[in-house]
Amino acid sequence: MRVVVVGQGYVGLPLAIRAAEVGHEVIGYDVDSRRVKSLAAGESFVEDVSCERIRAALDNGTYRPSESARDCGGFDVAVVTVPTPLHEGTPDLRYIKESAVTLARYLRPGATVVLESTTYPGTTQELFAPILEDGSGLTAGADFHLGYSPERIDPGNAVWGFKETPKVVSGVDAASLKAVQGFYAQLVDTTVPVSSPKEAELAKLLENTFRHVNIALVNEIAMFAHHLDIDVWQAIDAASTKPFGFMKFTPGPGVGGHCLPIDPSYLSWRVQRELGQSFRFVELANDINSHMPEYVARRINELFNDRRRSVNGSHILLLGLAYKKNTGDARESPALRISQLLLDMGAQVKAADPHVVESLPVDTRLVRVDLTPQELAAADVVVLLTDHDSFDYELIAEHAPFVLDCRRRLPSGPTIEVL
Repeated sequence: MRVVVVGQGYVGLPLAIRAAEVGHEVIGYDVDSRRVKSLAAGESFVEDVSCERIRAALDNGTYRPSESARDCGGFDVAVVTVPTPLHEGTPDLRYIKESAVTLARYLRPGATVVLESTTYPGTTQELFAPILEDGSGLTAGADFHLGYSPERIDPGNAVWGFKETPKVVSGVDAASLKAVQGFYAQLVDTTVPVSSPKEAELAKLLENTFRHVNIALVNEIAMFAHHLDIDVWQAIDAASTKPFGFMKFTPGPGVGGHCLPIDPSYLSWRVQRELGQSFRFVELANDINSHMPEYVARRINELFNDRRRSVNGSHILLLGLAYKKNTGDARESPALRISQLLLDMGAQVKAADPHVVESLPVDTRLVRVDLTPQELAAADVVVLLTDHDSFDYELIAEHAPFVLDCRRRLPSGPTIEVL
């Protein structure tokens, strides 16, 4: 089949390459000309998709990245994997709308369109479908297949990749569900059908809200434990020995990516708009997790005060800019906020992260460096924000004069303090 994947980011690229590998003719459509150019040269910015896989698909002629909307023509299946950010607390669905307008021009009877972008329940049928229908003159269900399948990409997960992770699928009617499930069954080991797109949309938000709330809980406990002089990490380890009724979550400098800082707010917004009620769990979790960077900055300030020194004029080295270990994904990363806070306090801040290769919206005062003994020794404090496996932790422990370890990755010692 001719498959169009709209958006070639952390969700769209793994999907596009997998579809190409099973033999489909895939167009990876993206409006970012630099990204398209890099992909056309076989260069990957996603750890889960190697350059070798992209080049093999390019050489086979089964994958072609493009920034031209005309290349979307003639598709049998189109999958939309575009960003859905928040704008002042309100879902920003402009990219979904623009994608629907583009695809509607080329929509043919019998084709299948799937939305994967995370959004609030009702988007597929109440927003996405009408745009496709108005632009094509066709009716969803009667003339073309339409469904929703939430993305479940976990960047850097070596066990549960795109193929191994069960795929929730849905359709606006029985024929659409059959078409959507049939397409994904070629790409993944397991599909999980649900009765309508609304259930599939809610399932995605439920998954992420569960994580968001539990991370907020353990982050707040960690802050209290610090002031009560209790080792929260030891308590978590002890609780984790219970073989039932407990799932381990660990503290950190904040949450990042699209899933946790943004997705649960889609559900909160929908509940407020449709029911006039507050989703208090999400709002409380948002408040706790979004303020963790400020807490980290306060802890750093405390470390300097304890040593009768000032953050102003100090040298601070941040290890990790990505929001998640072993990935280059820095979307909504707490490291960006932490660096801004420290710079505003007068510190000279450097950051090392070998995984983050794309440009970042960071303060120009932040200096990117490699992790070397010289950079470690020159820092007054080293702050481990992202525990990439590629970092040399023995090197850090040997050369860093003092470390605030936000991930409990380093061995305990007099010059290492854990968040």
